[in-house]
Amino acid sequence: MDALHKHRSLYKGTTPPWKETYRKRCVDRLKNSRFKLLDRYRQLGEDQPRSRVGGSIIVQEVMEEEWSALQSENHRLPSLWGPNGMAEMLSFAKEFDEVAVLEEIQQELMNQEISIIEEYERNQQFEQQYISSVVEGMGEVHVICPICHRNNLNINSYFISCICGLYINTKRQNITPDVLQHFLESRVSEHMENCLHNPVFTVTSNTESHPCLMISCKVCDFLSVVL
Repeated sequence: MDALHKHRSLYKGTTPPWKETYRKRCVDRLKNSRFKLLDRYRQLGEDQPRSRVGGSIIVQEVMEEEWSALQSENHRLPSLWGPNGMAEMLSFAKEFDEVAVLEEIQQELMNQEISIIEEYERNQQFEQQYISSVVEGMGEVHVICPICHRNNLNINSYFISCICGLYINTKRQNITPDVLQHFLESRVSEHMENCLHNPVFTVTSNTESHPCLMISCKVCDFLSVVL
């Protein structure tokens, strides 16, 4: 009996002792690889089907890297992946309980991967809806208030205001509806490049105690001056 079969026979019918450590490491690596996952997802393009080779984007890569790391710490663990990756391993040893454990972890990671992508798609939709609401609300070059999301802003050569209470002095800044719309869209897009959560707009005082429009996110600590 070779080392691989001998190792597996020890845990036949039981839960392998490495399961929980390996599962947790894989979950953590997938979460920490969120931007890498979304970058690859964007590279695939919208025309690509949701189900890819292996049913995932980076799950197999995550599992292989974490198994290699675990194996380097415990040399008694066998090499489970052959030249063709997980597919070869699964077809080679389906009779062993370890395969069922790996398949269980793989499915959990695939579900989390799908969850991350769906959250990204929802936030992309939010961004598009926000930009569309600005465009649709322009009429005669009007911009929807980013604070209340209901009223058109009053924009002139001296100030920007809204009946919800927003008021910003813009004298000598040459702010037009087109300029303000550009500022709002660019800040929203800048935040969405690195964070999946929705930002908020607030009015706060700058170092000279003058009101200014800010965009921020409590989740990723994004903070930027809009106006």
